[in-house]
Amino acid sequence: MSADQLLRPAAVLWDMDGTLLDTEPLWDIAMVELAARHGVEMDAQLRASTLGNSSYDAISKVLIAAGIPEADWDIDADHAWSNARVHGLFGDGLPWRPGAQQTLDLLGEHDVPLALVTNTVRELTDVALKTLGGHRFTVTVCGDEVTAAKPAPEPYLRAAALLGVDPTNCVVIEDSPAGARAGHDAGAATLVVGEEALSGRIPPLARQTRRADLVGLTMADLSAALQASHAKMGTREDLR
Repeated sequence: MSADQLLRPAAVLWDMDGTLLDTEPLWDIAMVELAARHGVEMDAQLRASTLGNSSYDAISKVLIAAGIPEADWDIDADHAWSNARVHGLFGDGLPWRPGAQQTLDLLGEHDVPLALVTNTVRELTDVALKTLGGHRFTVTVCGDEVTAAKPAPEPYLRAAALLGVDPTNCVVIEDSPAGARAGHDAGAATLVVGEEALSGRIPPLARQTRRADLVGLTMADLSAALQASHAKMGTREDLR
């Protein structure tokens, strides 16, 4: 298929933490310390359950693991503490994920509209955008700007609406189970990258493709992901 025959994405909708930026180790620090504040160890299973969650959902899982009655929760206080901790960690510099910066450059060269769609709150996202380059993204949607964060599809549906495009003609790029579910349920082709994708810990969905990282990603790869998604659309398998 020649370049002019490729099915071009109407937009690419990007997750941030763990997809564009290698911030998950910083969130690991904050979540381990938060769990310790509540007397519980942040083991691998608990941490995995919080990946890609909104701050409030992640904190709730920590409190449940700690056996704290819901009547005694103060999620707002824990939310403020964890955001302040991560804000300090973000200030030390944010590393890129492999191939992410080059992929953003590629999409910019092809004038593909971009959205940043993250469960991270606006305050922290604005810090990260200093590394990412806010000029790259036509719109940004943060976890505290929607009614239902990922794994709900609302953040991706909102981004597509703000861009004025059909989500089924978009490619979502994600790295977590919650994000992969959100992209799929928004109707987009979902490209899942990273160790979680290859390990099988992210449940397979019909309109989903996977790769180890973004190194060497091409417009043809994005076109193929979109083409495969369209082929599955409306099938029984698509409803998974």
